[in-house]
Amino acid sequence: MGRQLGFIVRELLDKKNYLDWSVGVKTYLMGEDLWDIVESMDEPPKPKDRHAFKYWRSKNASALHAIQISCNTDAFSKIRDMTSAKKAWDTLEKEFNSESESESEDDDEVKIPNDQYQQYERFHKALQDGDRNATKEFITQYPDAVRKKITTRTRMTALHVAATAGHTEIVETLVEKMSPEDLEMEDSSGNIALTAAIIYNADFKIAECMVKKNKKLPTMLDQEGTMPVVLAFQYCHTEMGRYLYSVASMEDLILPDNLKHAAELIDQAIITKCHDVALHLLQLCPLLATTFDLSENTPVYTLAVCPRGRPLKFWQKWIYESIVIDGDRVIKEIYTKLSTNTKMNSDTELHGEVWSLQSVAMHFDILGFKKIYKMKLVHIQYSALLRQMCEETKKLNKTQISRSDIIDALFDAAEEGHFEFVESILKSNPDLAESYDESSRNVFMVAVQYRQAKIFSLIHGVGSKLSATNHVDDDRNNMLHMAGLFLPPPQLDRISGAALQMQSELQWFKEVESVVPPWTHGHTNNEALTPRQLFTREHKQLLSAGEKWMKETATSCTVVGALIVTIMFAATFTLPGGNDEKTGYPKFLDDKTFILFIISDAISLFSSTTSVLMFLGILTSTYAQDDFLKSLPRKLMIGLGTLFLSIAAMMISFCAAVSMMLGDNNSWVAFLIISLSSIPVTLFVLMQFPLLIEIYLSTYRPSIFGRKP
Repeated sequence: MGRQLGFIVRELLDKKNYLDWSVGVKTYLMGEDLWDIVESMDEPPKPKDRHAFKYWRSKNASALHAIQISCNTDAFSKIRDMTSAKKAWDTLEKEFNSESESESEDDDEVKIPNDQYQQYERFHKALQDGDRNATKEFITQYPDAVRKKITTRTRMTALHVAATAGHTEIVETLVEKMSPEDLEMEDSSGNIALTAAIIYNADFKIAECMVKKNKKLPTMLDQEGTMPVVLAFQYCHTEMGRYLYSVASMEDLILPDNLKHAAELIDQAIITKCHDVALHLLQLCPLLATTFDLSENTPVYTLAVCPRGRPLKFWQKWIYESIVIDGDRVIKEIYTKLSTNTKMNSDTELHGEVWSLQSVAMHFDILGFKKIYKMKLVHIQYSALLRQMCEETKKLNKTQISRSDIIDALFDAAEEGHFEFVESILKSNPDLAESYDESSRNVFMVAVQYRQAKIFSLIHGVGSKLSATNHVDDDRNNMLHMAGLFLPPPQLDRISGAALQMQSELQWFKEVESVVPPWTHGHTNNEALTPRQLFTREHKQLLSAGEKWMKETATSCTVVGALIVTIMFAATFTLPGGNDEKTGYPKFLDDKTFILFIISDAISLFSSTTSVLMFLGILTSTYAQDDFLKSLPRKLMIGLGTLFLSIAAMMISFCAAVSMMLGDNNSWVAFLIISLSSIPVTLFVLMQFPLLIEIYLSTYRPSIFGRKP
């Protein structure tokens, strides 16, 4: 029986799990359109009403069966003889729900006169269906209905039901008949109607209607200790969140007892990229930067670990850098709007001096300009928020810093590669460069361990560089040992092929080796391994994968190169048009196109031969570790480059031959064939040329480890 029910409830009903069980069964019944049988207050249809009774009997049997097979032996014995799903449900609730009796007795408003059950059932349906006329008629007849809890189990008021269903006009009608205190009534989960509206839908007007009636709602605490204004951001309803924040009482929000809720609000605003709200609240109460929230985190930590988004493509970077925004004006507008309860719009507007082409691009959304512009605007707000937090951390002494999570934030930001955060924190608090994590590693050792090049480069700008490079962690690993560790960081996945990944790892090791003092090279850790020995052990699998990748690439390209060599060598002695029988010279010798044919044929032959030789050099390599640093990438780059040149020259040679043989009378045919011949060249460029560029940049570009602070 238990296995049959795995798709309805996780555990059969017993005396300890009624609440979880009832949620699971109710959800299942609602999904199967059977819950109305259990919840209905109407009498079942009579057998004489054959069609209605047959329909009810079928649904009742399905609901009852689902309830029965969800019970253990003891629970099933309570309802074995029952034929009504509603009666079975009520019996189980009475027997197993220890909270049901107290919940029904602690609030007189739950009770509805017995003679009005059917009317309230229709009222509930009208609220759910959005029938405004029926709702008005009912509350005209029963004015107190707006204050009663019309659902027996969830104890929801009419406003809860309408807000959950998202019917704005009905909510307005109900609120008009309610007092401000009525809007503070809670359901069985401890949620007011505004909270229910936030959880189940994101209709801004519903929230606005309620808050106009009762200004205290945005900062009221539910049973879990969460404010509606915080909940709105938590559920990513940013427009509603901005509105609730703009009308919330700042005095209540920054009371000493509410600071953790205010810190939670800043955290949720940061997570949803609403940095304007976080910045405004932080300006009102700078102490919040290091105040622990409901989850025992601080806004500083949240800002450190919050994802920053994907890297931009080169053309997106160009657009991003070209956008000019007056940052001071943006921050001033944020403070003015939120301080004057002006509705904050989630849509971005142009700020400051923006050149005309950008204005046109913004209007027509050329190349996704709006998205990139919004990223720039968010970054300006992020930078201002970070500066504000750094100013607050300057005021803390060592004891206060140790009691906060600033050090944790610094190390987690270094691990995630949040360069701007790490740089700003270290500038504001230079002493933190000598702080350590739980393994006694400094921030630069962590940057090396997780291959964060920009953060590691900050070591050249701190006064404690000598101390940082001489440090040893709890396992007696020095900074060079960190370069020998291999954790496969996420950024390594962006490098094509195991061979180039191995090259990147070697570049890291060489760079760190040039920074640390000489004694670290032969220093052994707790495993009696030097940094080089640790590197060899940790990268053994990557070295093998790199060798395999190199050989497979070289083998494939060697086959292509050899075919081109064969074809172009043969083409030299089978000239288009043949040779003159008397002189033995080619018939098209005086044709300029023939010269193009011969030159392109020679270029293709020589370059393909060079390519084959380079790939043969790769196949016969010893594959030592240091070979992956420059030797093998250089050979692969030359091989791919000459192979590309040979294919292009071969196509040119082919087009020249076709042009000579067809002559001027069939120029359209020649044009068609020449156009088709560009397809393989284009395909090769699209598939292999990016790899060629990547190899060149990873081998010959300036070091990825900048030396400027």
